[in-house]
Amino acid sequence: MKALIALEDGTVFSGRTFASTGEINGEIVFNTSMTGYQEILTDPSYKGQIVTMTYPLIGNYGVNHDDMESAEIHLEALIVKEYNKYPCNFRATGNLADFLKKYNILGIEGVDTRALTRHIRLAGALKAMISTEDLSPESLVAKARKSPGLIGRDLVKEVTCVKPYGWTQSGPVTGNNFTTSEPGKYKVVALDFGLKYNQLRILSKSCAIQVVSAQTSAEDIMAMQPDGIFLSNGPGDPAAVTGAVETVRQLLGQKPVFGICLGHQILGLAYGGKTYKLKFGHRGANQPVKDLLTGKIEITSQNHGFCVDLASLDKKQVELTHINLNDNSLEGMRHLDYPAFSVQHHPEHAPGPHDSIYLFDLFIEEMEKAKQ
Repeated sequence: MKALIALEDGTVFSGRTFASTGEINGEIVFNTSMTGYQEILTDPSYKGQIVTMTYPLIGNYGVNHDDMESAEIHLEALIVKEYNKYPCNFRATGNLADFLKKYNILGIEGVDTRALTRHIRLAGALKAMISTEDLSPESLVAKARKSPGLIGRDLVKEVTCVKPYGWTQSGPVTGNNFTTSEPGKYKVVALDFGLKYNQLRILSKSCAIQVVSAQTSAEDIMAMQPDGIFLSNGPGDPAAVTGAVETVRQLLGQKPVFGICLGHQILGLAYGGKTYKLKFGHRGANQPVKDLLTGKIEITSQNHGFCVDLASLDKKQVELTHINLNDNSLEGMRHLDYPAFSVQHHPEHAPGPHDSIYLFDLFIEEMEKAKQ
């Protein structure tokens, strides 16, 4: 079935559906990863976005339960050049089209994704409308212009957990995970802004984890007597998540804090800094980052459209630790007075390289120091 993709600047692309039908709006972005489409689909950070894959053939290896990064798909629609409906992989338990249909997510193929990606790079991330029902370019462009976009929207409240839960190597568990934790394990409260399961898989090797909603107060978090506090990734505009910023500000100095992506941005705001929207964002598994403390270059997995403003941070309180080598934007920082540090990229490598996995070890070290 034919589908139209209309952008707010009046540009229109055409394609055809390979999964689901209907009409959806969102901010249109691109991801340069060659693999990892299932992890991208189930990453809550993509809530409110339409993702274009730059790799031309998607669906090759199907989908499976083990590669889920959350309980469901969160992005609004997926755009590819060509969909492969015959996956070949011993791990596959289904194909991509059926996976998208299960969650009623539009899958569009036959699009000139090179032209679309180039347009986004030049014009910036744009509001967009996709439809298999309304095939009038003028009508769809008008709808795209009226759609809400991401700036000023608190999307965290749409993806955060409703009830607290724990995590074991077997997956999520209901109730208080601290009461059944193994002796010697560090107790970590994870604030769920839209977290990915691989963050919990890595932490659970040495930590007992209690996941709580983004609305949880600092008092309730400290009442759990954690050894450390983890701030997850998540979607949307960090400046709109005002409650979480205030909560994190109250937690600073009480326990070691480690933030990733949106958690990093919320820490920046809690430090008194500001955030801004990048032109087209960083999304892919091949972003070069320099560790300013060691001089080493890391290839990182990234997914963000907002960034902490370097100039807004007090250099007497906050030390820059990582920088993006493509555009010199901030990729990591640590507080000089409190045991708190964060990175903009995704060290949990799902999908992507393992170069930054050491950051989880640094979090363990900070908790060990705090116990001494």
